[in-house]
Amino acid sequence: MKWNAPVLMRKLHRWATVLIVVPFFIVLASGLLLQVKKQFDWIQPPTQSGSPGEPSLSFEAVLEAARGVERAGIRTWTDVDRLDVRPDDGIIKVRGTNGWEVQVDAQTGAVLQVAQRRSDLIESIHDGSWFHDKAKLWIFLPSAVLVFGLWGTGVYLFYLPHGVRWRRKHRDRVEATGVKKAEMPDDVS
Repeated sequence: MKWNAPVLMRKLHRWATVLIVVPFFIVLASGLLLQVKKQFDWIQPPTQSGSPGEPSLSFEAVLEAARGVERAGIRTWTDVDRLDVRPDDGIIKVRGTNGWEVQVDAQTGAVLQVAQRRSDLIESIHDGSWFHDKAKLWIFLPSAVLVFGLWGTGVYLFYLPHGVRWRRKHRDRVEATGVKKAEMPDDVS
């Protein structure tokens, strides 16, 4: 059986596409949302401005300010996913494990904003970890490798007709001059 590269590349390209259609759609759709997360408050709440200067609030005061917001659902440190300290903006963002974010003035402890933060959820969907811990490595990583293969086979299939045309044009030029390949200089063939 003769090996036919263009046919093999087309088959690989076609079947790899079928295998990754769902994970790749998820990555593309969530990636589009992440690209515009700062433009849409629904995805990521805008950063507010607090009192200028060095943060002076204690951790206990930060927790107390977040506790004061009923809908954020933060009662103890176990309800806090992370603190994001922004000295230039004068705020501390308290991100809850439930997806809510409380922005607190880093000096006064005043609550500046309370909003749901969806960018972290979208990011976990994007990398596959939202579905299952193993989905990230066993579905989304192989899909990324296949996308890389699609890129390679696609480039090959795109340039294939151009190469054939170039070789045909070159062959026709050689035939038109009547020079045989053995008589041609090395740099022409």
